[in-house]
Amino acid sequence: MLSVDEAILSRRSVRAFKPDEVSQETVADILEVAKRSPSGTNTQPWRVHVFTGAAKDRLIDTVQKVFWEDANEHSHDRLHYMETWREPYLARRRKVGWDLYGLAGIKKGEWEKTREFHSRNFRFFGAPVGILFSVDNDMGWMSWLDYGMFIQSVCIAARGRGLHTCAQAAWGTYHALLKDYLRLPDKQMIHCGMSLGFEDTQAAVNALETVREPLDEFVTFHQD
Repeated sequence: MLSVDEAILSRRSVRAFKPDEVSQETVADILEVAKRSPSGTNTQPWRVHVFTGAAKDRLIDTVQKVFWEDANEHSHDRLHYMETWREPYLARRRKVGWDLYGLAGIKKGEWEKTREFHSRNFRFFGAPVGILFSVDNDMGWMSWLDYGMFIQSVCIAARGRGLHTCAQAAWGTYHALLKDYLRLPDKQMIHCGMSLGFEDTQAAVNALETVREPLDEFVTFHQD
């Protein structure tokens, strides 16, 4: 087991996994730890759907078919980040995007390669475990904050056990399809997804290193 600091500092978004199996007991253990995440008035807004084996393959086949055949028929009905990108966020977004595409061997304007790379999201990047997170659609912003802390806890608990993850907003694009696929009640909606497994250390895309701003860029210490 890694220390908490080691788990946080070594956590990365891994986009290529080994096929090595992760036991259901290990996944359950990770979620058992993550459920201790804070939530306002102990609401615990998270709902978790874990896919492995044939069930994961069926889900992937369903979404891949739609991804390649009806790409324009599906969209997310929530604002992902912001309507119009501005600095400093635009520069950060561009850097990580082009760094990632560079490692994947994708040049600007190579749309077919870009689309193929994007499709890997919906194969859970080859991970043996795929997770979908759902939430009641009438939850407010505090519950979304709680959910983020829960997902972070899943990432860190997995990392502490020598595993890696990739939290994936992309799955939310198919929230309507997935809602029907999972037969969720009307009040429930898909939030996002996650890939979980052992990192393929030979994959070029996993060499991505993101840059974090120094503390003096975002921290103000109020004292006297």
